[in-house]
Amino acid sequence: MNTKNRIKSIFGGALGNLIEWYDWYIYSAFSLYFAASFFPKGNLTAQLLHTAAIFAVGFLMRPVGGLLMGVYADKKGRRAALVASVMLMCFGSLLIALAPTYHMVGIWSPAILVFARLIQGISVGGEYGVSATYLSEMASSRYRGFYSSFQYVTLIMGQLIALLVLIVLQRYVLTQEQLYSWGWRIPFLIGALGAYVGFYLRCRINETDSFEHESPTKLKQNPLVGLIKHPKEVLVVIGLTMGGTLAFYTYSTYMQKFIVNTIGLSRDTATLLSASTLVVFMVVQPLFGLLSDIIGRRRLLITFGILGSVTTVPILTTLSSTQNPWLIFALITTALLIVSTYTSISAIVKAELFPVEIRALGVSLPYAIAVSVFGGTAEYIALWSKSMGHEAWFFWYVSFCIMLSLVVYIKMPDTKENSCLDHDEEP
Repeated sequence: MNTKNRIKSIFGGALGNLIEWYDWYIYSAFSLYFAASFFPKGNLTAQLLHTAAIFAVGFLMRPVGGLLMGVYADKKGRRAALVASVMLMCFGSLLIALAPTYHMVGIWSPAILVFARLIQGISVGGEYGVSATYLSEMASSRYRGFYSSFQYVTLIMGQLIALLVLIVLQRYVLTQEQLYSWGWRIPFLIGALGAYVGFYLRCRINETDSFEHESPTKLKQNPLVGLIKHPKEVLVVIGLTMGGTLAFYTYSTYMQKFIVNTIGLSRDTATLLSASTLVVFMVVQPLFGLLSDIIGRRRLLITFGILGSVTTVPILTTLSSTQNPWLIFALITTALLIVSTYTSISAIVKAELFPVEIRALGVSLPYAIAVSVFGGTAEYIALWSKSMGHEAWFFWYVSFCIMLSLVVYIKMPDTKENSCLDHDEEP
């Protein structure tokens, strides 16, 4: 494939990824406003616990999505799975946008919310693995780390656009009362429309050479049976993901609530701080991805493991005891720079572990399991610890999980030097 088509396909795949993650993150970004619409009145922490629980329920479906979309991508192609994924997300967003409130239909209201998040969980569960596989296979061998890092660029950009929509609605369009009453529906309608645009784009991207060159005999095999023959790689994906995904969700999606509910700043300030730190986080992804192409993947992962284990408790403890916006920005940015040494190469490391005939499933399923267990429960465990009067328990929990992942980083080989992607180029 020539460079022009390669870049065009990477752009199309990555832009669809952005739309998917916008749809996923608007739930977290706007939960402060719609929590009261779906649950009986109570204190803020109790309502956020309910919405965080549904956020976690959505994650429980991610392994199902990883399994279904991974098998589909390995049998029918990466492009076909990416198209299916974005259409599911469109349906989930539209359902939330039109969902009736608790005051209107009682218990059916949170039930509809749960169902919509289950659909979105299936979608995003397959999206990460298939997108990671697609970008990794599309990238040239010399710059795999660089190109695949754009998965997190678009992932973060999706979250930033969600926050930008929130900032615009908060400051320039709607009053607080309107946001609480009906304004929270607007971003979900935007998400449904954006997902349709993603469908249009993905129908026009190229299939990867890796998949097209795969032998028909291997394509007829059951990918799940093939994955069972690689238990070590499956455990490596779960182990290397555990600490990284927990740290990522702690400093990205949960941090907005932490700034409001623990530090005590306003919602507007929390949104602005979250957006500012994520901009820095997004910009450095390709830089660390390129660095991994030079020095290898393993060194970056070990850097994250060591720094994350040592700094998590001090950073979160200091954050909880300050109201200085500049210090808050500096601390969260520092934490996200550390997390970047994991996120920037997360996709390529996993893709390099598996042969082409089971790659999408190999990336999707174990990753989705790890994210469901550790990323999906991050907010709930944090809020539960706070409700019990021991918020610091969560700080130590994050640090301990990163430390366990560090053990995996130390023991695993450098996938840059032992990449299964190197064999794809042989027709």
